[in-house]
Amino acid sequence: MNAVATPRKSSPRKLAGTSVGIPPRQLNFRIPQAPRYFLDDNATATTFIAVLSAFFPPGEDFFVESVRRFRDRIDDPQLKAEVSGFIGQEAIHGREHERLNEMFLEQGIDITVPDRAVKAALWVLERLPHRQQLACTTFMEHFTALLGEQLLTDENFRSSAHGEMLQLWLWHALEELEHKAVAYDVYETVGNRRLERILAYPLVAGTMLPAVFASWGWLLAREGKLGDRDDIRHGFAMMLGRSGLIGKILPKMGLFARKDFHPSKRNTKALEQTWRERLFGEGGTLREQVKNLASTVH
Repeated sequence: MNAVATPRKSSPRKLAGTSVGIPPRQLNFRIPQAPRYFLDDNATATTFIAVLSAFFPPGEDFFVESVRRFRDRIDDPQLKAEVSGFIGQEAIHGREHERLNEMFLEQGIDITVPDRAVKAALWVLERLPHRQQLACTTFMEHFTALLGEQLLTDENFRSSAHGEMLQLWLWHALEELEHKAVAYDVYETVGNRRLERILAYPLVAGTMLPAVFASWGWLLAREGKLGDRDDIRHGFAMMLGRSGLIGKILPKMGLFARKDFHPSKRNTKALEQTWRERLFGEGGTLREQVKNLASTVH
């Protein structure tokens, strides 16, 4: 008698970041020949953006590591895939900002001081317990998500920027929205403690803000602009004024402390889809610069 073969149970298909809406797009951004002051010909605003760009590569590494160390405690296949997508996107952000930072250096905008400043600030945060580091990451991800949303909706600010230079920031903004809830969902999985979240405010502000403003002031001094009141006034208004890119999101930072806070409560799905089409759809402005476009469509 022939033995009846026992059907082999197929293992569940492992989900990937693309399948859950967080595709790591292998962007190879074409760094443009942009004017030195690519934001409304203003040194103050441009150097602020240069500081942000210098902060991103070390900052993204901190975010990724704070999430990765809790990866083994995640059982949900959906969240596991989201974490993979998050890590992939953040790694590519860091790489592309490193290339942009090289352009700043070539133009004489010395971002080595901001780079050292953010690494010193992160060194302090890295001394904290791992859970508190993750709470700090969720706070900073709240900021980057709000910043991304503001950039994608603020047509006045976008119109002041050099068109080609703006493209990298639009891509980064879109992906910050796509993965905005991942770190927080990991934090909820390992035990969301409101006190840790509230502590993230002074911990992040007390380390990162001095690094930002010291770096910004140093760059302005190096550009010979500390005495240019008109440039500083206009640049501050663009970035930190009530209608500025950062100024508009500061009142929303307090949402993070609410008991019922969750990043997904700010529904940006329609905005994300609009910008996916503008950047990567038919005729999209970045479509030809993505190496793995076919595998990241979702």
